[in-house]
Amino acid sequence: MVEVKKTVQLANGVEMPTIGYGTWQVENSPAGADAVAEAIRAGYRHIDGAARYENEVSVGAGIKKSGVAREELFVTSKVWFTHRGYEQTLTACDTTLKDLGLDYVDLYLIHWPAVARNYENWQEVNAETWRAMEAIYRAGKARAIGVSNFLSQHLKPLLTTAEIVPMVNQIEFRPGYPQTECAEWCLTRGIVPEAWRPLGAGAALTGELMRELSVKYGKTPAQICLRWVLQHGLVPLVKSANPVRMRENMDVYDFSLSADDMARIDALPRDDAGAEKPEELVER
Repeated sequence: MVEVKKTVQLANGVEMPTIGYGTWQVENSPAGADAVAEAIRAGYRHIDGAARYENEVSVGAGIKKSGVAREELFVTSKVWFTHRGYEQTLTACDTTLKDLGLDYVDLYLIHWPAVARNYENWQEVNAETWRAMEAIYRAGKARAIGVSNFLSQHLKPLLTTAEIVPMVNQIEFRPGYPQTECAEWCLTRGIVPEAWRPLGAGAALTGELMRELSVKYGKTPAQICLRWVLQHGLVPLVKSANPVRMRENMDVYDFSLSADDMARIDALPRDDAGAEKPEELVER
């Protein structure tokens, strides 16, 4: 069986759980807080959030409501592109901590890279934002720092000025849209890649191959997808409001996909419909 551990060690020694609960579209309401608390009770210890989701007050309330000690949890947030730059990023982090009701986050990310489409000096903008991330890390407001949606063409110039190499890069990665080149580029440099939208918004779950593999392995199509992501060396971030599915999505450590079946999933027709790409993103 291909070994996949329940935590992965980041470059600075911090342990990160290898499955995260995504909070995109979690309501900023008591119901949202209940969903986060339920996920934690279901076994999730990695909670992935962002200022852009506009629900960090409820995420923080859910963390408290869960009854699980803060030190047992791994909490992520991200700075949105409206707060790029040194001072703005420092301010954004303080706002996130206040909204979450926490003294620190375990991981703080730059949500999207600045790119030439939107900035003539995009490399400088990314460098200044990253300089703030390093200050946040050194101040103890984040136990680890990284980026999100950065491809190698964005990371290469960043690494020429960075004093600390990003520890994580969160990218879209799913059957039909495996950004394998970026993931492998990160892995060879000690940057742990995470996978958002690992289930393809559900589209990957309905195909004939996933149904076949579900029968073969005695697992749900979602579990097959998540195991595929894990065996590629990425940390999947999955979202569900259903307590049964929450638990099912955590139950992926007791089997492994064969090399042939991994290759079959890899070879699914490319489907980048709805994919969000840095060079095409319209900032708003």
